[in-house]
Amino acid sequence: MKGDDSVRGGGAVGGAGSVGGGGPAAGGGAVDRPLRRALLRDPYQLVRLAGWSVAETAPSLVIGLAIARAIDEGFGAGRPGTGFAWLALLGGAWLLAAVGARQVVLTVAAIVEPFREELLAHVVDDALRHSAASGRGPGAGAVARSNLQVELARDAFASVVTVVRSFAFTVVSVALGLAALVPQVLVLVLPPFVAGLVVFLLSLRALARRQRDFILADERTSTALAGVVGGLRDITACRAEARMADEVGLQVAGQARAARSLARVTAMRTVALAVGGRLPILLILAGTPWLISEGAGAGVILGALAYVTQSLAPALGNLVEGLGINGVRLRVALGRLLRDGDPPARAGARVAAATRDGGAELRGVTFAYGPHAEPVIDGLDLSVAEGDHVAVVGPSGIGKSTLAALLTGLLRPSSGRVVVCGVPAERLDPAGRVLIPQEAYVFRGSLLENLVYLAGDASPGAVDEAVAEIGLTGLVARLGGLSAEVRPDLLSPAERQLVALARAYLAPARLVILDEATCHLDPVAEARAEEAFARRGGTLVVIAHRLTSALRARRILVMDGTSVRTGTHEEMLATSPLYADLAGRWDPSSPASPPSPASPAGPPPLAPGPPVRAHGLPTGGTR
Repeated sequence: MKGDDSVRGGGAVGGAGSVGGGGPAAGGGAVDRPLRRALLRDPYQLVRLAGWSVAETAPSLVIGLAIARAIDEGFGAGRPGTGFAWLALLGGAWLLAAVGARQVVLTVAAIVEPFREELLAHVVDDALRHSAASGRGPGAGAVARSNLQVELARDAFASVVTVVRSFAFTVVSVALGLAALVPQVLVLVLPPFVAGLVVFLLSLRALARRQRDFILADERTSTALAGVVGGLRDITACRAEARMADEVGLQVAGQARAARSLARVTAMRTVALAVGGRLPILLILAGTPWLISEGAGAGVILGALAYVTQSLAPALGNLVEGLGINGVRLRVALGRLLRDGDPPARAGARVAAATRDGGAELRGVTFAYGPHAEPVIDGLDLSVAEGDHVAVVGPSGIGKSTLAALLTGLLRPSSGRVVVCGVPAERLDPAGRVLIPQEAYVFRGSLLENLVYLAGDASPGAVDEAVAEIGLTGLVARLGGLSAEVRPDLLSPAERQLVALARAYLAPARLVILDEATCHLDPVAEARAEEAFARRGGTLVVIAHRLTSALRARRILVMDGTSVRTGTHEEMLATSPLYADLAGRWDPSSPASPPSPASPAGPPPLAPGPPVRAHGLPTGGTR
């Protein structure tokens, strides 16, 4: 558990407060809501987008008319000046379109980027909520959602907005241009165009299903590959390369099948384009005698063909490409990002502490890092009473930090139960306890904001008390006061630990767990901080990295890999060979020596508990 943020959540671990989102199925309404919010967030941007879209599609309005007039009234009538004038008008429309296109891109970005930020915030919050509730990491699937799929949704949304807007304005412009040119040609153009559009729209549902299957297959492949990469050493040690290759190969083959199925359905786009974009051209050519009989000249015929070939058919092609690929991707990605109806990973909602009692109780707790791994903690029974001060001692890798994670609910036991403040640890509201690991977290902001992060209603007097008790006065003076801006990279590890300790001191939690949270402090500063927490009230559990922390505690819990024993310093010297060995190598004349082995306040030391099994890891860092 090393490297975790110092004090997280509303009072301890997990996200920064209660994480919302998720939960309900991400059906059509749930998928549509963020799109509507993005489009309607700033109505001015929609007006601006419509205005610049008119400018961008100006050539679609004048191209056929300019060509027809340039031929029939200009070059064909022996008036080249008139012909060039109409072509100059067309050129001016293209220049206006270039300016409009640039502004359209900027306006679409102004609409899409807030959508991306909102979506990313939802995904991160949702991943943290599920991870904290389940006691497991977010996994490779969550990483894929927060990276690849958020960017895919952003890009797809931008493409859909751009394409649908362009299609709508182009179709209107072409219809107006054809009506002004020769209304009869609309009979030849609009019916096949509408038919092709309907064919395409009818295929969208199947496209969405196939695209969803492909994205899910991609997630499964990513998860399988991440698991293999993370376990390469174990796979090699077990000579399981062939079996794992077969398992990953099944996921890759499934993704390939999903891709082929998607490709088959996308063939419908070719049919839609042929009917809606190519058939009108054939009908205009075949209907030329009829159009001429209606008074159309050669220029009108060429102008009508220009409308279809240069504006209408490309607009339909862009719509088919944009909605058929990016639109479907957007809807499917949003369904996955909004959990797509996945049930919450937690067994129940977070609840507040049942009482003001900050005690903890473990009964028959066993935990192992993996289904086939040796238990780090096996059959542990432990009671920590309200107001107790317990120091946990043992060699690196024996399970001390695992015990801390079980108490905070970050990990769930394989068997047994952990109750904290009268509530199962995994369901306790984060405000019920505070965990400070070795690597203290300080965020960019004022020093006061860092201190009251878990206690927003803390009074100035309470803040001053925490600063004085923890020994933060010197840092406050050096920074220039509580309102001074904090740059975490300019603080020493010891200073960051002092900030985290003062933050925990102000928190309302009754249970405080210090997991080597004072390792960067000198012995005097460490003693001051631990004694401050002892005076603060509530329950204190210290993962000790110096024997002096154990001597300051009322009770010592020794984990040695074969048993767990509890008792006072003298009792541990008599019953625990490991503790006796540690004490034998401690120099009582060093400055780290505490004034007395027991804290002056609180209940008397408890009698030693019976030994219980606690198997440790043979190698590795502190767990």
